[in-house]
Amino acid sequence: MYEKRSTLVSRRAALGLLLGGVAGAAIGQEAAPKFASPFPIARPADLYKRAIPSAEALIEASGLSGQVSFSVVDLATGETLEARNPILRLPPASVAKSVTSIYALETLGADFTFKTQVFVTGPVVEGRVQGDLILAGSGDPTLDTDMLGALAEQVKAAGITGVTGQFLIWDGALSRIEQIDHQQTEYAGYNPTITGLNVNYNRVHFEWRRAGEDYTVKMDARAERYAPDVRIASMRIAPRDLPVFDWEAGQGRDDWTVARSALGNGGARWLPVRLPALYAGEVFQAVAKMQGVTLPKASRAENAPNGEVVALHESPPLSVMVRDMLLYSTNLTAEVLGLSATQARGGDASSLRASAKAMTEWARTRLGTRHLDFVDHSGLGGESQVSTSDMVRLFAEDGVEALIGPLLKTIGMPDASGKKIDPDHPVKVAAKTGTLDFVSTLAGYVTGPNGRRMAFAIFAADLPARAQAKAIDNEVPRGARSFNSSAKKLQKQLLDRWGMYYAS
Repeated sequence: MYEKRSTLVSRRAALGLLLGGVAGAAIGQEAAPKFASPFPIARPADLYKRAIPSAEALIEASGLSGQVSFSVVDLATGETLEARNPILRLPPASVAKSVTSIYALETLGADFTFKTQVFVTGPVVEGRVQGDLILAGSGDPTLDTDMLGALAEQVKAAGITGVTGQFLIWDGALSRIEQIDHQQTEYAGYNPTITGLNVNYNRVHFEWRRAGEDYTVKMDARAERYAPDVRIASMRIAPRDLPVFDWEAGQGRDDWTVARSALGNGGARWLPVRLPALYAGEVFQAVAKMQGVTLPKASRAENAPNGEVVALHESPPLSVMVRDMLLYSTNLTAEVLGLSATQARGGDASSLRASAKAMTEWARTRLGTRHLDFVDHSGLGGESQVSTSDMVRLFAEDGVEALIGPLLKTIGMPDASGKKIDPDHPVKVAAKTGTLDFVSTLAGYVTGPNGRRMAFAIFAADLPARAQAKAIDNEVPRGARSFNSSAKKLQKQLLDRWGMYYAS
């Protein structure tokens, strides 16, 4: 009887001690003073950490197929806090653009600009150039129809209404690159041709509307102020189900067909342009005509232009282009910046692979990376291989955060429900995202609620599923969206873990 009572009281006393309550202490004193304390026992300093799921538990709960790699380091000390498969090489997707950004900023400078110019090779007599008029680019990836319209306005202001010679286009500042990645679908607007003269990201706007039992189609080079129709790209409706779009190289133009069954009641989308120099020439001819300047059909110039400059457009500074590229993940901008940086360094910029190899060598020399190999500058090509340890090494390198940190996108963290972004979330993230079919990546900086700064990289990829999807050649393969959605959820859970767990 006494033994049972002692056991009961001891258990209750222990419960009181665990809860740190006054009632528990009183019970303990009644049973045996040596088991009780008049003061609550302090909880362990790291008690809150025990409630934070481990990285492995989060990965297992995500149900992701394929492989997950991550690395996170303390920026102040360089200490690796956590890592999983840190030297596993996986496609970086658009996280590659962060490497390209640093490569271009360090090579060209934050204030670098691209120039698009109009030259004349002879004097202007009674409004007519006694010679040729030449539209010359230097690779500006941000040039659009409205900017060409502003150039045409300058030409008009110079007193020019026509030419006696030719209207020439010079795009030789950069090598012509047919496509960024040949594994993409033919009609992917994010996979354009690249030259030294790029307009509207080398895309044409296709719009269709139902008209009774048929459709009207329109191809134009639209921007905010100007939207001239173009002939460089044509569209024909074909009586088929698949493929949705098909492309053939026509005589000096792009010939497209679209499956009638895919059109519905109407819609619009951007398609890539495979003759960007002639596209730029046709657009400039159209906007010049709106200003009262009559030009003949454009022809490509073989040599760099000489003559008097009568119109000039400068791109935004490189820092602004990089910020927008990282925000909107524009592939053309990344490739132009990478090619331009390689060219400025005296490297081989004759192809994307050659230029990407030069960037890879720069990263190895500048940053000491060992598990990194690029095939382009945008990350669109799935053959690029990068480890999370190398990505973190890059972000943690002295001077890199000051260079690129302010240009990275703020990544919103979810609230407790996981369905909405919490603007007051204690963990702050600035990073670059990357998405390919069955590949999701994120890398950048995370700050805990105590101000602790960390560099991180998280890569998730199911390469067998990706290879199978590419073999089928669907624009959106089955399962790709759910994989990427789960991967992005996991990324934020890991960031939440690191921000809170290392907040000490």
